[in-house]
Amino acid sequence: MRVVLIGEAATHRDELPGHEIVALPAEAAYDDRFDAELQDADVVVSLRFSREAAPEFPLLHVPGAGLDGIKMAGLAPGTTVCNVFEHEAPIAEYVLAAMLEWEIRFSSLRASFSAESWSDVYRHRIPHGEILGKTLGLVGYGRIGRAIADRASAFGMQVVAVDDYASPHAQVAPWPTSQLPELLDRADFVVVTCPLTDDTRGMLDAAAFARMKSTAVVINAARAPILDEAALYDALRTNTIGGAVLDVWYSYPTGSDDRVAPSTFDFAGLPNAWCTPHSSAWTHELPRRRYAVIADNIDRLESGQSLRNVVRDGATGHHLTQKTKKVS
Repeated sequence: MRVVLIGEAATHRDELPGHEIVALPAEAAYDDRFDAELQDADVVVSLRFSREAAPEFPLLHVPGAGLDGIKMAGLAPGTTVCNVFEHEAPIAEYVLAAMLEWEIRFSSLRASFSAESWSDVYRHRIPHGEILGKTLGLVGYGRIGRAIADRASAFGMQVVAVDDYASPHAQVAPWPTSQLPELLDRADFVVVTCPLTDDTRGMLDAAAFARMKSTAVVINAARAPILDEAALYDALRTNTIGGAVLDVWYSYPTGSDDRVAPSTFDFAGLPNAWCTPHSSAWTHELPRRRYAVIADNIDRLESGQSLRNVVRDGATGHHLTQKTKKVS
């Protein structure tokens, strides 16, 4: 099988032994000058792919779960699209670590300790918080939301969730998204885990932040535009909410060498915004798990078996997408 790996995917060529591998730069996801290399491909692996009219190849495999970087309308009719997950556990660990650090401030406790000042620091030590008994609100209750709920419940947190399509899990029965205002009223931590769609874009806006507790923290490890960019910055700047942990951003580099700002606002300059570089799932172990799924799908394609995680069937034209209703 001829497998074309675009951008970051090319660094995982060793995970796909036994195939002819062609590595292309990130620009190939956008630039039709690379069409000659794509025309004879059996499989293209790329996190993003945006063309007005792409050449036809049997399978586009996204090495992640999100599909907002794929322009489905520009794909050839016969191209099947599959995605892959395997990121639930590390994102859940990231979210739990963020909540624990927000309450305990472990890094500050370490910084406050020294052998020389130990006696005085001990006598005047400052109490820290705990997540026991806090309310966690999940906006979206899919794979990631459920993984977070499992871990948060084990820490004694109260978990509520909104999702119009998810089933009950871990003693959490998700509410419809029409009850998002009630979730925002109650939550100490609001964690965004829903996909970015036309309906969820800007779902958390100025009105939503105004409903939240003044001490509440929003954690976004999904997609940045689900949170209205200007409204979020203003809510943090004015201390309308307590803070934010932001791992996803409003602008990303598309080429190999371009430089872009993550936002039009200086979130990193705010003391109550903790910013990380889209790394919540980015563990040493993640690529091995993801590319094992991709390798299996390539073998299935070659042998004519049904593929896993099909989101667009090239044979039938059926396009499966997850939707979440926008809350007014």
